[in-house]
Amino acid sequence: MALKIPKVGLTQMLKDGYKHMQGLEEAVYRNIAATRELTEITRTSLGPNGRNKMVINHLEKLFVTNDAATIMKELEVVHPAARLLVLASQQQEAEMGDGTNFVVVLAGELLQQADFLLRMGLHPSELIQGYDVAAKKALEILETLEVDKIADCHSVSELTKVVRSSIAAKQYGYEDLLSSLVVKAALEVMPKTPAAFNVDSVRVVKVLGASIHESTVVRGMVFGREPESVIKSATKAKVAIFTSGIDIALTETKGTVLIKNANDMLNFSKEEEKRLEAAIKQLADAGVKVVVAGSAIGELALHFINRFNMVAVKILSKFDLRRLCRVTGATALSRFGVPMAEEMGFCDVVEAVEIGSDRCTVFRQDDETTKTATIVLRGATQNSLDDLERAIDDGVNVIKAVTRDPRLIAGAGAAEIELARALQTLAEKTPGLNQYAIQKFAQALEVIPRTLSDNAGLDSTEVISNLYAAHQQGKTAMGVDIESEKDGILDAKESGILDILSVKRYGIKQAAHVAMTILSIDQIIMSKPAGGPKVKESGNQDWDED
Repeated sequence: MALKIPKVGLTQMLKDGYKHMQGLEEAVYRNIAATRELTEITRTSLGPNGRNKMVINHLEKLFVTNDAATIMKELEVVHPAARLLVLASQQQEAEMGDGTNFVVVLAGELLQQADFLLRMGLHPSELIQGYDVAAKKALEILETLEVDKIADCHSVSELTKVVRSSIAAKQYGYEDLLSSLVVKAALEVMPKTPAAFNVDSVRVVKVLGASIHESTVVRGMVFGREPESVIKSATKAKVAIFTSGIDIALTETKGTVLIKNANDMLNFSKEEEKRLEAAIKQLADAGVKVVVAGSAIGELALHFINRFNMVAVKILSKFDLRRLCRVTGATALSRFGVPMAEEMGFCDVVEAVEIGSDRCTVFRQDDETTKTATIVLRGATQNSLDDLERAIDDGVNVIKAVTRDPRLIAGAGAAEIELARALQTLAEKTPGLNQYAIQKFAQALEVIPRTLSDNAGLDSTEVISNLYAAHQQGKTAMGVDIESEKDGILDAKESGILDILSVKRYGIKQAAHVAMTILSIDQIIMSKPAGGPKVKESGNQDWDED
């Protein structure tokens, strides 16, 4: 009997369903094409004139935004190479809180430029080597491009300089209004040592109605609902926080109670009332003035809370409960009972305030380490409020970045053009094949000013040639003027368009790294997705008619 000899090849060695792609045509060019498609989505959202995207996710939630981090998160990208770009942008968001679109656009352009060199016959390893040299040199040059510095993190004018540019890229036209709110809130909670500034200390509460101009900053932590109890305020109060609801205890297992007469019926409900009253009395005796529940507060429990002159607040978000625990110093308890002394929190003022037509609860602390400020945003639609919140998050993260590294560089694409000019000079002096990769790295950096001018409806070719001419004359702060009707350039430093050096440095590092990672891939081996075959949907969906 003849033995069956299997065919030779990688796919024959693996289980059925595996896909194997290798070489420039099948792996590298395909990866570059995938990243180009993804980059084109976010590229038109770059800068103050960036367009919005309408994204509807798998839960049918609607997002209308030009924030690259949100777009990337909600798109659910499955292509492995494009996924690397998404991960790089998420890392930029986690580390710096701003510059996500910069990373995606620059990485996509680096790969696009690499595509040309690969088709011209350059080997990927030579290309990676050249990009590595160019990235390191770009980071060195970036350190010399500092045009300003934040001298005092407790100054309104100094902080406004950096926050304004960040917010203008998201909400052009509202940058002055929103930056004043962000700076005011940040200064409310800014510790004596700015490096200890915590972004979680600035919260955002969205209240529908009125206009954006009605937005305010409130000292303390604001929750969008009033206290459940009759008493609406307390001062110098001990706080007990429970993740569960406050109500009559229910057994986990079903039980049957036999009631033989009317007295049994009366005693049965009285015993429950007595137990609940005793539990709430113990809370009051322990000095607790404010009770916070993570779920429903029963009517009977509310009656006893009112009787003992306590404030009851319901907070349904577990994230808000955690924040409140941090602010008050309390420990969230999972079951209702008297907390120990170290599990109780303390709050200077708890009160109900009216914002617009909504009544809200404010927890206010005067202690520096647990101070919080809340920006109350007003607006006509939920989508616009969500987008304003994203812009404010970026503004707060920018302040955090500045407390770590106060150096600023010229924005509006000025720094990128200066880097491109310096790298092109370096490429001319570099021997060997590396010079081509360095040249393409320099050209890739032009994508930021080009995109800014394209999105503003300007002639990008003319703007970039004007920028190079100005930078050649030593005007290194010249950037793209999106409102221009003449040559399309302006002095970014004089116009107050400033970027943070540390954000830009981290962004270039991330973009170069992800581009080199994708270029170093020469084979893709994919297994069959888990799960059985998809069930065919029959034309008749009414099961009763089967």
